[in-house]
This record gives sequence, C-alpha cells and structure tokens, in this order.
Amino acid sequence: MLKLATSQWKKDKKTRSGATLRQLPTANHPCKTSPLDQLAALVLHGQTGNLQIGQEQLSSTKPQNCKRIVVLGAPRVGKTSILRRYLRDGFVEEYNPTSEDFLRKLFRIRGETYQIDILDASRERDFPAKRRLSILTGDIFLLVFSLDDRSSFEEVCALRAEILAAKSKLTKSVPEQCAPLRVPLLVCANKVDLLESERAISQAEVLQALGEQCAYFETSAKDSTNLDKLFETLAKRGGLPTETGPSQHRKVSLRSYQAMRMERVMGKGTQTPCGALYPLARRPSFSTDLRQVIGPHTTRKSGKALEKCQIQ
Repeated sequence: MLKLATSQWKKDKKTRSGATLRQLPTANHPCKTSPLDQLAALVLHGQTGNLQIGQEQLSSTKPQNCKRIVVLGAPRVGKTSILRRYLRDGFVEEYNPTSEDFLRKLFRIRGETYQIDILDASRERDFPAKRRLSILTGDIFLLVFSLDDRSSFEEVCALRAEILAAKSKLTKSVPEQCAPLRVPLLVCANKVDLLESERAISQAEVLQALGEQCAYFETSAKDSTNLDKLFETLAKRGGLPTETGPSQHRKVSLRSYQAMRMERVMGKGTQTPCGALYPLARRPSFSTDLRQVIGPHTTRKSGKALEKCQIQ
C-alpha cells in the first residue's frame, strides 16, 4: 500500500511540474488532494526527515571515522546471525538465505561521530568481479565458517588469500602507500555450541592453516559465546573505539540519536556512547565503488592504452 501510494504521489508530482501555468490552481479554486496523495505525502515526509538526519550526520563524520566491514563465507555458516548479535537484534533459528545486505550504523562516542557500513556479501561468491570490488573497498574483514563443515573452512582460507593478494596489489599501485601491508582481518569459526562429535575440523588444524598472526575466534551466534571478544577485537584491529561493540553503547532511535547529538554540540547532555541504525542505507553503486578504487577521472593521452582494472 505504501509503495503504491509513493509511486502515485511521484507520478502526480511529475505531471503537475510539467503542466502549464494556466493549469495551476488559483486562490479561488483550491486543489483537492485525494486520500492516496495525503498518505503518500505523510510517508515521504517521514522518510525525508530520516534521510535529512542521516545526511546531516554523515556530513559531520570525519573520513577516518567511516569504516566498511565486509563479511564473507559460505552459505549456512551463521554470518547473518552474527551480524544480528552485533546489531543487538537477537538470534533467529530459521534460516533465510541472504542475497546481499548493506547496513549502516551511526555512533556518537566521546564527542566523535562514527559511521560503520556492514556489507554481508553472501552471494558474491558466484560473481568474482563483484567480490573483488567489495574486497578492494572494504576496510575490515570478517570471514566466517562453520565447525561442522570442512568445505566452508577451505573457502575461508581461499578468501583470506584473495583478500591479502588484492589489498597488496592495490597498495603497490599507490606509490605513497609504502608501509607494510596490515589488513584488519578476523576469522570466525561459528557453531561452537555443537557436540564434539559433530565437529568436522579441530582447532589445531585451523591454527596451523591460518598461522599464529591471524585473529581467530570460535563462537556461537546462538548463545553468544565469545562474540563480545570478537567484536572488541574487530574494533581494535579496524581502528574503531571498543564502544562500537553491542554491549558497550546504548542503542537508540535515529531521531533520539540526532537530538542527543545536538544537545552535546550545545554543551548539554551526557557523554554516554550511543548508536543508531540508519534505516534508509543503500549500498553505493558499483560505479561509485569503482571510482573509489581507481581514483578520480583523469584524461587519457591519445594513443595510450587503458590500464588493466584492479578488480579483474
């Protein structure tokens, strides 16, 4: 119903904007609005208000405080369940395949604003170019496999190698980035709540394959085992405050968040860390992500061949 109302409102607005001046209503002949138009106006007014709040918040966030977490792994390993715990939305027993989820959470911590984008790129495993672009634009990586599925661990090992190789290649293509490569990457073995007899891979095997330098956690999204430690390490390795962890801040609505932010700007209110989900978050277009990787447009000299794109 809301989609129909919104569509009708936009259609009517476009028709009215293209009409001639003599077709506009005068003071003696006021224009009547239908209930459908009124409903659409209310819906869009609410969405515009939320969008304005989000845009004001994003414009005030420092670039170094904006991070994108990319979550990768095989299907049915519990990626979405872990993210639900991260966002404090609880655990859902029923499995629903995720095509792609893009979430955004805004934080106010010790006077600073932070924006965390979370990309759950579950089906990008079938599209190497899309997956490569997600890797190149990601800041922090969470790789998830299930302890009862050895093939999911093998996939995580392959993804880890792909991430390190892609980031290394991207760094070499930028001359000023000559520091040693350090990719904030965590590996999560989910479903540790299963019986020992159901476990398909041992901890010793995992540590041997990943090496001692890799951050590794055995978790359970069902009963929250080790999730606090996982999120705390995720924040530290990604250059984020530990208060971004789900148990370290107060979860509020977007409007309450904005009100508290304005109170602090005016020198009022408390300094309690808080965070709010941005409901209208949409993943940037692939062209936007691509421009972020290859840099701003530059004029190509005639006769010079195009360089090979880094995502290929």
